[in-house]
Amino acid sequence: MLLLNGLFLISCGALISAKWLPGRIVGGNSVAITSVPWQVSLQINGRHFCGGSIYREDIVITAAHCMASIRPISLSVRVGSTDSNSGGQSVRVSKILVHEDYDENTVANDVAVLRLESRLTLNASVRAIPLAYKVPRTADSARVSGWGAIGYQKPASSTLLAADVAIVDQDQCNRAYGGLIQNVMICASAPGKDSCQGDSGGPLVSGGKLVGIVSFGNGCANPNYPGVYANVAKLRSWIRNAANRI
Repeated sequence: MLLLNGLFLISCGALISAKWLPGRIVGGNSVAITSVPWQVSLQINGRHFCGGSIYREDIVITAAHCMASIRPISLSVRVGSTDSNSGGQSVRVSKILVHEDYDENTVANDVAVLRLESRLTLNASVRAIPLAYKVPRTADSARVSGWGAIGYQKPASSTLLAADVAIVDQDQCNRAYGGLIQNVMICASAPGKDSCQGDSGGPLVSGGKLVGIVSFGNGCANPNYPGVYANVAKLRSWIRNAANRI
């Protein structure tokens, strides 16, 4: 999750000053990988830095902002393990495709797809997740998972955590962020629960489908600012096309 700190807005809603930090689960509980078998740890030199989701045996979905200055040769994924440091399957990434209209200032279209060098072996701990075809309703329950920080400026967890949140009304979220929220974004929160640093690119799941990709927020579990996610239902066509042409 990208964190907005010292956010200043002008009347038209343009962001004129922000400090962005790469984005762990706050207020969550330890979970087994079998409960979120689509969860991916993105790693550089064997060290976790972002999350992702399995789309199919050779494709992973993550956030565009996770891919800033990243070359495929340095990138690998670990799947099928509750521990981000060991176990499961580790596979190198061969190609990265970032959404052509990703905007690092507004964080719109915050999605990227990765092609793996070899196919994952699917099992109870490694499974693809279908994409949402419609935007979930306000107050629908959802789950976010990852190995990110347990609180703002706190250390990350090597054990997989998950938190149950609820979809927030789009207009309410837009007001909280001073007009920055676009239709390619979706918001979710719950008291004391949120994604945080290191969860970026990871899954927000509702109804057994991927509805969001961890994107940004103002702090972690800040009661005045819901977590913001890339809206998978709105980005579904791009993801499907990108997975076929990468």
